[in-house]
Amino acid sequence: MQTIEPTKTHSKRRVLLWLLAGVVMLSAVFAVTVQADLSHTRQSLSSATDYVWSQCARYDRIELATQTKSLMRVIQSCKQSAYDLGTESDPPSSALQSCVETNYLSGILLLDASGRVLSQYHESGQIPDGVGEALASSALLDTAAHPEKRYAIRLDCADGGKLDLAATARPEGAGIVVVYYQTPAVHINSFNLSIASLLSGYRTENNSTVVVVHGKTIIASNDESLIGSETDAVPILQQLSQQSGNRSPMETDTDLQRIKQDGSSWYFGLVRPGRNFYIYNFASQHNVFYYMPRAMIFTLVLYLIVVGAINGLRLWAIQRYREKQLASQQEYARQLQEKNRQLSAAVEQADRANAAKTSFLSRMSHDIRTPLNGIIGLLEINAAHPDDAALVSANRSKMRTAAGHLLSLINDVLQMSKLESGQVILSHEPLSLSQLAADVLAIVSQRASDSGITMEYTSSPDSLPADRVYGSPVHLRQIFLNIYSNCIKYNKPGGKICSQVECLSSDSDTVTYRWTISDTGIGMSPDFLSRIFDPFTQEHSDARSIYQGAGLGMPIVKSLIEKMHGTIEIHSQEGVGTTFLITLPFQPAPDSDPRSPVAPAPGIRGYKLLLAEDNELNADIARTLLEDAGASVTVVADGKQALERFRQDPPGTYDALLMDMMMPVMDGLSATRAIRALDRPDAKTIPIIATTANAFTDDAEKCLRAGMNAHLPKPLQMQSVIETLVRCCGS
Repeated sequence: MQTIEPTKTHSKRRVLLWLLAGVVMLSAVFAVTVQADLSHTRQSLSSATDYVWSQCARYDRIELATQTKSLMRVIQSCKQSAYDLGTESDPPSSALQSCVETNYLSGILLLDASGRVLSQYHESGQIPDGVGEALASSALLDTAAHPEKRYAIRLDCADGGKLDLAATARPEGAGIVVVYYQTPAVHINSFNLSIASLLSGYRTENNSTVVVVHGKTIIASNDESLIGSETDAVPILQQLSQQSGNRSPMETDTDLQRIKQDGSSWYFGLVRPGRNFYIYNFASQHNVFYYMPRAMIFTLVLYLIVVGAINGLRLWAIQRYREKQLASQQEYARQLQEKNRQLSAAVEQADRANAAKTSFLSRMSHDIRTPLNGIIGLLEINAAHPDDAALVSANRSKMRTAAGHLLSLINDVLQMSKLESGQVILSHEPLSLSQLAADVLAIVSQRASDSGITMEYTSSPDSLPADRVYGSPVHLRQIFLNIYSNCIKYNKPGGKICSQVECLSSDSDTVTYRWTISDTGIGMSPDFLSRIFDPFTQEHSDARSIYQGAGLGMPIVKSLIEKMHGTIEIHSQEGVGTTFLITLPFQPAPDSDPRSPVAPAPGIRGYKLLLAEDNELNADIARTLLEDAGASVTVVADGKQALERFRQDPPGTYDALLMDMMMPVMDGLSATRAIRALDRPDAKTIPIIATTANAFTDDAEKCLRAGMNAHLPKPLQMQSVIETLVRCCGS
């Protein structure tokens, strides 16, 4: 029935509009608050930088005045020393020492006009580093020719100290007097400490880091861990310096720089140069963008409140409308409830099917190993006795039986569609119980022999009055293989397994048999015996690693026996052994079905086949079997090679193509479509037969839709292959 409620399209459009409005609003708030935070950061950093710059400039002026005063004192001391020494060409060392001590100097040197040292005295006993280079200065030597000229310079010492040097001409052209005073590093550092104390504990508005750099050394910072470091060791300072560009030393830098650290973190900062220093001030993005996240959260909450209120009013209006229309919608509601009930039932059914599939897969993975062990053991026996033809032939027959059981189990795993309503579907087909027993014993006897265990099986014609019955042979094998497997695994070396079958009752409709299987193994405790049928239950925690079991064997056995309307009893004693009593009813089957003789299928001798198979082992097996049947086989490794080979060879080269489905480069379906699309007379008619491990019905339908003529599941049965080739190609 029609309503005025919005359609799904309108609802989606409304949601998109709300989302778009929210995105636009948040984007606008983001842009505005980011600019506001950046502007505030610029002002804050600039203000803090200006303050620190002014303080550093004051210290710089103090240092400059101190340096000038020191140089003037040294010049005065130099003039006084020249006057005291007079014109004597080679004054005694005591006179030089007296000049040094009287004028509070660190050393004195007398040079001739060419700069050669005539006499010298050093308070430290040796000439300091750097003085020698200063003596060679042309400006210093020029004082000899200009008596009124005074020369002074401050030198940096290697230990961080300062050396103030002055030179003047001696009276009457007797040469040059050079004096110097060395300021220890400790006094210089006391000045730097005063600058460092300026920023000690200094906090900025946005918790920025302020750094004062002299040369390449950090002399002050509110982050004490940076003091004394080189700027090259601080990447942030390097990037700020590079981005500041070529600016004059006294230019005030108010441009906010943005730099990236560690690949994800952003920093914002300023650089301002001074006379002998640079000031860096930077802050992390978390401290810069203070208002932006708060504004975004506030806006988002406000947006959600508004949207919620509007939609709440809208829902209230819709609810009011629904209440008014409730009478006319009763039938619709009833139908909807019925649909929901059907949907719930379908979901429950699907869940049961999935649970059954999972349980089935667990059982199969547990039981595949038993016949596989027999096959491997028989192969090893054949390898050890290659000349014993009778033994090899007998072992091959046993391996064929075990392989057939493996194939049956694998087919059950693949055919998951058989599991419906949470139940495993048991087959109902005629079978021979004596042959079934022989097959099971053939599989487990080798393993028992390898474990040093003797097997005894007691049966007589009277114990099996109806040997042929209807049942599910795969699941019967599964039951007995599980039981025998446990008897072998949990037995003792030199132990024994005894089996006996007897008929409990028999009539024309039903025959009931009981199998008694006992071992001389380790037995089970009464506590574990009460839980033996619980899934994944084992008596000892190390049983999985020692006995290689998952604890699913007996639950599987009990489940299958109950589905066959039978019973199982277990009696066990620790250290003595265990006895299994399996009782199963069967419907008797005719002794044999009369069959008309089947004419042998025509052979494939002379057939020319193109085989596409990427697995080398499978390709060798198929080629050998086909060539033994008289066919000529060409093998390629993938679908693309098959396409190219078919395209290159002339029409009529091949009678049929055998195409694997899952191959690299090009799969079988794609190769088949490409071959059918070729412009040649046999492209549409040549038989293409799929060979694949996927045995589902829908897989066969995919092959036929792609243009194939038939579908053969792996492992290939040669009789089926020959019959299919003859049917598709003709005699």
